Amino acid sequence: MKRTDDRLIPVLLICVQALVWPGAALARGTVPSASDLLVAALVAGPVTAALALRRTRPVTTLVLVAVACGLGAGPLPTGAVAVFGTAGVALALFTVASERDTFTAVLCVVTLPFWQLAQDVTLHGLRDGDGLGVALTALLYLAACGSGLLARRVRRARQTAEQALRRAEAERHRLPAAERRRMERELHDVSAHHLTAVVVTAGAALGLRERRPELAQEALRFAAETGREVTRALGAVRAPTPSREELPTPQERLQALVAGFRRLDQPVDCEIDPLPDGVLADAAYGIVREALTNVARHAPGARTTVLCRYGDTRTDVVVTSAAPPAGATAHAAGLGGGRGQGFLRSRAREAGGTLSTGPTADGGWEVRAALPGRSAAPVEGSVPRGYRLAQVVAALGLSLQPLLPALVIRADSASYTSHITAGALFALLAAAQAVALLWLRRTRRLALAALLALAPLWPVAMALGAYTGPALLPPALSMLATCAALADRRATGQSVRTVSATRRADGVSLRLSRHFEGADRIRQRYPAVPPPVALGGVAVAVHAAALTAAVLDRGTSLPGWVVGAAAVAGTALPVAAAVGAGVLRGRREAAARGAREERLAAWTEEAVREAWAERRRIAGGLETTVLSRTADMVAEAEAGRLDTTADRAREALAAMRALLDTVRENETAPELRPQPTLQALDLLAAQSRATGREVEIRLTDRIPDRLPTAVDLTAYHAAETLLAAGGTEPALLEIDADGDTLTLTATGVPLGARPAVRERLTARIAALGGTLTTGASGPVGLRLPLAPVAEQGDEKRER
Repeated sequence: MKRTDDRLIPVLLICVQALVWPGAALARGTVPSASDLLVAALVAGPVTAALALRRTRPVTTLVLVAVACGLGAGPLPTGAVAVFGTAGVALALFTVASERDTFTAVLCVVTLPFWQLAQDVTLHGLRDGDGLGVALTALLYLAACGSGLLARRVRRARQTAEQALRRAEAERHRLPAAERRRMERELHDVSAHHLTAVVVTAGAALGLRERRPELAQEALRFAAETGREVTRALGAVRAPTPSREELPTPQERLQALVAGFRRLDQPVDCEIDPLPDGVLADAAYGIVREALTNVARHAPGARTTVLCRYGDTRTDVVVTSAAPPAGATAHAAGLGGGRGQGFLRSRAREAGGTLSTGPTADGGWEVRAALPGRSAAPVEGSVPRGYRLAQVVAALGLSLQPLLPALVIRADSASYTSHITAGALFALLAAAQAVALLWLRRTRRLALAALLALAPLWPVAMALGAYTGPALLPPALSMLATCAALADRRATGQSVRTVSATRRADGVSLRLSRHFEGADRIRQRYPAVPPPVALGGVAVAVHAAALTAAVLDRGTSLPGWVVGAAAVAGTALPVAAAVGAGVLRGRREAAARGAREERLAAWTEEAVREAWAERRRIAGGLETTVLSRTADMVAEAEAGRLDTTADRAREALAAMRALLDTVRENETAPELRPQPTLQALDLLAAQSRATGREVEIRLTDRIPDRLPTAVDLTAYHAAETLLAAGGTEPALLEIDADGDTLTLTATGVPLGARPAVRERLTARIAALGGTLTTGASGPVGLRLPLAPVAEQGDEKRER
């Protein structure tokens, strides 16, 4: 919410409270006393001010509102703080649940009813009665806390999705530049080591040809061998293996960084986990480098520890240095520009994390960064155990505080009774329903069964507790929990349904099966009832029976069938609304998730195509200039012409340097981007890994060097489609050739079995006569027949 909303809601509450009291009293002709108005103003003012600032200090706001309402409830008439005591406290509790962690929210929702019950004992003692207010208050607080937790989960899911998209967008621009730098670096290595060595060796042999003629033969052999090595090296540059490249991993880069500082006599210990290449690794490297540089500058010789932990939800990067040894002189202390801390925080912020710095207890310094983990979820700071213990102690103290006056001062005036009240039974049933709702996400069937089993117990509690209030209220309260469970789309077993059919197109057999999320597969000859409707029908039957029993036990002049029909109609409406709300919410979430997946897939596709265009552009220059001149050099060396060999080596070296200049210019026409083939799988895997998903590509040696263009393109697009289907599990793509068939097996892609993905795959492989096999949760397999390679197709593929 915006700040204006935070101020308007408390103002609205104070207006409603004024209408309830003293507005209702004035309407009846009763004028409140001046003392009552003064006390009410003293309560309303702090409560309104605290609620306006509830998002900055939610726990403090909850305590202030509860204490103010509790103190004002004693001297004021009934209803004077009713709105603040119910809606105000619920609003503060909702803010605690939505803004703080789950432990704090649960601790507050457990402590608050106990405190209010103790406060009531202090004011009125333990009294006989139905106690329905206790159950209603507990349900109100549970609903507020549950709503806050749901709002926080939805917000975190949205932030996680946005963070993943920002990460993908950053990597979209990074991949083409990274590919260009890789090829530039490897081309430079080839020119600096291989071709330069040939030129130097041939020149030396020519200069000493008269005195040492044997050097000419050695130079020719060296030129021929080096030329063939250059050809192999350039071939690897053009088509690197799709598995992880032979480049330093982020872990190796960090270890090399630490080793460099050790060579400067800095004692550094490190524990570094493997990191995915990308923005996260760059941020971690920059933070560690800046922190170690500051240690070497301000505390030379201080023992330093570098810790890098890569987890599912967060990545911790911690650099801790001890106090500098006695007598150490910081010669470089004044060389910094004072912007290092800002750069550290900006690196962490750009990666989606946070950073904190400060002194340690032993006089050292610590830099601690919390970055996103594998799931790219927003980072939450860790809470020390001592703080949790302090929270529990404070909650216990707050709960027992109102009992002290009752035990010391009014111990003889309180009336106690052994008779069990309806309120106590209702509170126990409400607590059981709350526990069932907490287990809804883990064991959906058991939680729903428990909620439905608890519904008939409410009429029993009414009879045992001699409840005299409205007969419809307790069954309605029990139905609220069931409707909340039915409104949860995962709990209702909302399905992703497809039509059971068998399609055959161009020899392709595809079997689509009906499957449900959160429920067993239902394979029947006739269409089955969707799980949400079935659960809704059971819920209507159970709650209608409980409502009928409650009304008939109280007594009525209406026939039983009329009461039953009215109960069915009365329960069907809220149950249908809950089921419909769950279905609509599920559809909205599915649509939002689909939109995010489409954007992520589009950005991945764009990044791979741009990087592939860079590779093909540079590879084209290699084929037309460097490789041709290198082949001429090898031919001249094998023919024994040293002079010409040296000339061809110089031409190849000049062509390589010209190509490097072209690489740096980065001139790629967007309309001329070629379609990627299997040789671009390394780019696809790198982009997926950089955006948080571990992907491994395995190609066997049995795959032909030259594939038919259609097969090459189709195989790549199939791999791209499977990875674009979504998911966070580690994926493995294995590509092999079995005789005249190319096989692609994908594991770790459970969403690849969805009907939409299968239809896209089928449409791609149908023209080639390929086959597709999928399982419920097993691997996805494709088989593409290899046709003879035509010259025209080869030329198109090379272009």
